[in-house]
Amino acid sequence: MTTSSTASPIAELQNLSPKQRKSESRRAIISSYLGSTIEFYDFLLYAAASATVFPAVFFTNLDPLAGTIAAYGTFAAGYLARPLGGAIFGHFGDRLGRKKMLVLSMLIMGVASTCIGLVPSAEMIGSMGAVILIMLRICQGIAVGGEWGGAALMALEHSDSKKRGFAASFTNAGAPTGAALGTFALGTASAVLTQEQFLSWGWRIPFLLSFVLLIVGLVIRAKVSESPLFAAAAAAEKAKPTERKVPLLQVLRRPKALILTMLGGASGFGLQVLLSTFSISYATQSGIERSSVLYAFAVASVFSVFFVILFGRVSDLFGRRPVMIIALVLFVAYLPAFFRMLTSDNWFILLSAFTIALALHAMLYGPLAAFISEQFGTSARYTGASLGYQLATLIGAGFTPTILASLYAGPGGGTSVTPVIVFLATMSLVSIIAIAITRESKDHDLSTYEH
Repeated sequence: MTTSSTASPIAELQNLSPKQRKSESRRAIISSYLGSTIEFYDFLLYAAASATVFPAVFFTNLDPLAGTIAAYGTFAAGYLARPLGGAIFGHFGDRLGRKKMLVLSMLIMGVASTCIGLVPSAEMIGSMGAVILIMLRICQGIAVGGEWGGAALMALEHSDSKKRGFAASFTNAGAPTGAALGTFALGTASAVLTQEQFLSWGWRIPFLLSFVLLIVGLVIRAKVSESPLFAAAAAAEKAKPTERKVPLLQVLRRPKALILTMLGGASGFGLQVLLSTFSISYATQSGIERSSVLYAFAVASVFSVFFVILFGRVSDLFGRRPVMIIALVLFVAYLPAFFRMLTSDNWFILLSAFTIALALHAMLYGPLAAFISEQFGTSARYTGASLGYQLATLIGAGFTPTILASLYAGPGGGTSVTPVIVFLATMSLVSIIAIAITRESKDHDLSTYEH
């Protein structure tokens, strides 16, 4: 955990007044939120496209349901790559600093997403289009695997100890914001163009806009200072050199925190992809116009941004664990009503269905960034938090769209949401047990160096 440029930022941080430190903290939080928004715009735009576009563009030789399942398979490739990105970026983030890794991860994500908008369809290059799509999705996964940990830690490690849940929640608030932007972009293209135009070239526009967002994001990231906790730890290590430990080995040597955070967060991502993929397909297959479903989900995602931040703050008062456990119980109880509401031809009922679901998800998702990050020491926090979060996404979300679509289809050609509800309830129960076993961390001293 060394850096050649540590002395200057440390000296600057130590000389800051309380007002200047508060301003620096605010800048770090805003940067984490906006950066995360841009990253998840790219990543979750793919989720919406895999549900509504890719089956008809890259898997034209399959029937609609099989094409959807195949498209979800490419979606899963990104989740498979996320733990790899977490390990790589986490290692260098714990050695070289949080800020550098955030800039690099954003660059990779922006380029990969822009290139997705340029991939030729199956009509032009056959199955190679799907192969290229998978490769770019893997690049997306690696990038977002490195992004989340750095963004969460920059907000967390710059903040007041009594407001860490609130500060870190802005990183997770970037996910629904990005989802809303991506869905609005895709929904608008779908609404203003004919079906033929949309599937031919219109769907590419939101992906090509990623390049513009990339430039904006890089400018924002460049203006934020390094994490003060990392800078202080790096200075202490430089003043008293010791044998450098590999962050990944530090985490794996005491795997309890990694396992519990991974299992504790898994169901949150299962429920997230339920909302961003399966529920959209379910509603459109029920006969509701695609653009109406996408707009309802996008508007509800905007509302959920405020819920994520609210429940991050609530967790500062009452603890991470009780808030997250209550959220999972309520979400599972709501699922039967949720699916019934998705079949309504009343747009406001559809909006209400997504809004309630995303509010309950925010109750879990808001405290999650702090819940995971606070389980690890400074010397391995980027690695531990990134791996815990990304392994949770892999288990909870990687193959969940495919599993849900397969369970829904069922044997004999019939369809039913009951197996889907049972699967999600079982996943949530596992998370509840893991969260209950994990230590409460809202008052934990983050200055502890070792994991």
